[in-house]
Amino acid sequence: MAWDTERTKRLILDAAIGEFATHGPEAARMDRIAATAGVNKERIYSYFGNKQRVFAVVLTAELERLAEAVPMDSEAAADLGEYAGRVFDYHRAHPHFIRLLHWEGLHSGKDEPVAAQAERTAHYAQKIAALADAQRSGHLNPDVPPEELMYAVIALAGWWFATPQFQRMLMPDLNDDPDGQRLALVRLVRLLGKQT
Repeated sequence: MAWDTERTKRLILDAAIGEFATHGPEAARMDRIAATAGVNKERIYSYFGNKQRVFAVVLTAELERLAEAVPMDSEAAADLGEYAGRVFDYHRAHPHFIRLLHWEGLHSGKDEPVAAQAERTAHYAQKIAALADAQRSGHLNPDVPPEELMYAVIALAGWWFATPQFQRMLMPDLNDDPDGQRLALVRLVRLLGKQT
């Protein structure tokens, strides 16, 4: 019987997502990933290399999924609040993603390169360019630098899931109300981008 390499890689990466999101890149265990995927641990090493490389592949794949699911184009930039709402929706459906980003931040130094840094930087540059175009065309406030605006959107959309305890303390009326949380986010981002 022929070995289905692509299926095996997918099983490994799916198992690795949960392992890294739960335990982070340092405490994650390759044997647990192998057991969850139903493969021999040596297969992970032969396909992906060491644990740090597996984490980098997982994080890069998850970033690509987000970029594909919630693209930033001129239409999205024109209604930045709704774009932020769609990012919020993605995080709600994929709660592990924010945890992976936090683990990356905790385990990489300030000036240390991260997984696919050049590609990610280029990707964000495209998003920033779309925001700058929306500012030039009058859809967004030109007084806020587009890179700061993009950073704010990323932070605001993800923070609900990174630190839910703050929302519970600051806005208890939104407890167990993800639609209300989304509405608050969209309103806030629209105010940030609003023409003065």
